[in-house]
Amino acid sequence: MSSSYAVQVENLAKCYRLFERPMHRVLQMLRPGKSHLGREFWALRDVSFAVQPGEAFGIVGRNGSGKSTLLQILAGTLSQTHGTSHVNGRIAALLELGSGFNPAFTGRENVFLNGRILGMTKAEIQDRYERILDFADIGDFIDQPIRTYSSGMFLRLAFAVQAHVDASVVIIDEALAVGDVFFRQKCYARLEQLRKDGAAVLLVSHAMSDVEQYCQRALVLDHGKPFFLGSATEAVKHYYLLHQSAKIPVSTVPETSTEVAPLHTTPTGRDGSPGASMQQPQSATRRRPPEAAFFDLSKKSQVSLGLARCTGVALCNTKGEPCFAFQQGETACFYSEFELAQPIEVPVCGITLNNDKGIIVHGKSSLQGLDTRIAYAKGARTVCCYQQIKLDLMFGEYTFEVGFASISRNDWDALASIPFEAQDMRVTRLCHIPDIGPIAIHIAMRNGISFLPHHGIADLPGAIRMDMF
Repeated sequence: MSSSYAVQVENLAKCYRLFERPMHRVLQMLRPGKSHLGREFWALRDVSFAVQPGEAFGIVGRNGSGKSTLLQILAGTLSQTHGTSHVNGRIAALLELGSGFNPAFTGRENVFLNGRILGMTKAEIQDRYERILDFADIGDFIDQPIRTYSSGMFLRLAFAVQAHVDASVVIIDEALAVGDVFFRQKCYARLEQLRKDGAAVLLVSHAMSDVEQYCQRALVLDHGKPFFLGSATEAVKHYYLLHQSAKIPVSTVPETSTEVAPLHTTPTGRDGSPGASMQQPQSATRRRPPEAAFFDLSKKSQVSLGLARCTGVALCNTKGEPCFAFQQGETACFYSEFELAQPIEVPVCGITLNNDKGIIVHGKSSLQGLDTRIAYAKGARTVCCYQQIKLDLMFGEYTFEVGFASISRNDWDALASIPFEAQDMRVTRLCHIPDIGPIAIHIAMRNGISFLPHHGIADLPGAIRMDMF
């Protein structure tokens, strides 16, 4: 094991023996190595990775994929069957709400109890006690038994203690899913500070946006085995694709069909009123851009099940000219083309813009109100997507990514009556390319003079009025 890593895992595995009857477990204990009752269940198998100090590392996977088992082994509360795991320094693990807390004790008493369990001395706890109380922000409830706490108050106190341990590794297992927005902001700010101070942060979450925007790398687990290890953005796309192979909507339209899918006239499919965002891309962009506008995809990773492959991505201005730097308020024209290994019914394409901190500042697909008139032709092997975005954003450097998916014809026809959550479940992701390239947005100009049209990330529509008396 190398001392340069905060966490290092090699060929880690955990096996449980499952018994049909309690008596079988007793017989196995009485005759170890001789009886072979029960069956083996491998919760983890052949897991290897390393985390650097100061790195935020995500662990994702469906329920039952082995995430919690892995964290328990790292935290030292569970032993592995074989393989090695090593943590350099003190570890702070928030695996379950209330672990290490006594419900009969007051919050104040549990701060000292849990702090000692985590390895802090009494003097260290006393020195940090006021900071812990300030972070938890539960007021006079600190002197009440914690069995009277709400789940949110419980989380506040538990995280506050963990956040003030001088730990080399901080493990968070879904704990931040509870709590209001202000507390979550406080938690992530504290985690970021710990990371900057050199602590490694391991985050397990089903909120893929948190993993994608907070973590640098991530591990995807599938039935206890590593499925993907790499950048967090790419890991999230693999997570989405992992269980889709059984529901790929293949075209059932006759080979000779040339029917065209109707163009939905509302961006959201809710109120039935025409939407302004339904304007078609200008004719200048409805042709293949010049070669100088295309990005080099040869070294880009394509997250795909093999049913679609991106063959080109280009960026132009509204004149169809190659352009990679725009002024605030100008319109960028994105072009992407995909080659299909098998026909699909209704294609779905989209763009996501990320700022220099990895935060998604804009994302829109053809389900959300762009030109989606698609021919239901079973023989189609190529799909081209033209998408325009008005860059009412703060000036700075951005990156973008493209995605391609499909939806069945029946779901498309009923789109206006399907809630967003159900729409997302019915869409099958086919190909995604993260971090395609940069796009620069310069400060807006008016008559040759720079001006700031808004503050913050985005320019939201609105109006200002003042009354004076």
